[in-house]
Amino acid sequence: MTRENPDAASPSVAASPSDYWAIERAIVSQIHRFAQANDAHDHDALAEMFTLEGSFARPTAPEAPVSGREAIRAFFRDRPARRTRHVMANIVVDLLSPAHASARSYVVLYTGERGENVLVGDFDDELRLELDGIWRFSRRSGSLAFDY
Repeated sequence: MTRENPDAASPSVAASPSDYWAIERAIVSQIHRFAQANDAHDHDALAEMFTLEGSFARPTAPEAPVSGREAIRAFFRDRPARRTRHVMANIVVDLLSPAHASARSYVVLYTGERGENVLVGDFDDELRLELDGIWRFSRRSGSLAFDY
């Protein structure tokens, strides 16, 4: 079901069920690639996952989004490196139009640092299909599920 119209099933927006499943798979893969690039400290790959004017807010700082692909690149490049594993789960994709989708997922962050071991949160995403055929985040907004 879409968030804009809870009575409409997501597959009805696509031309066929196979189109919907291909789109969903591409978006789920993008979410997983984001987690892996984040753990690998690949700031260039992370930035390229966003539209030019996209925005990103970490789950630990949802009130401080970073806007624009180059600002997102600098944000990831300039932060201190640490050993992490981001595990993405319960991903639900809503196709809002053939070129616009939203997704919600859970994130569990494991760190190799002492004292701060596990954080649990959510990502609410908006994605756009760009002219090159790649689904990119136009907005990726995180939040924590529990007070720490």
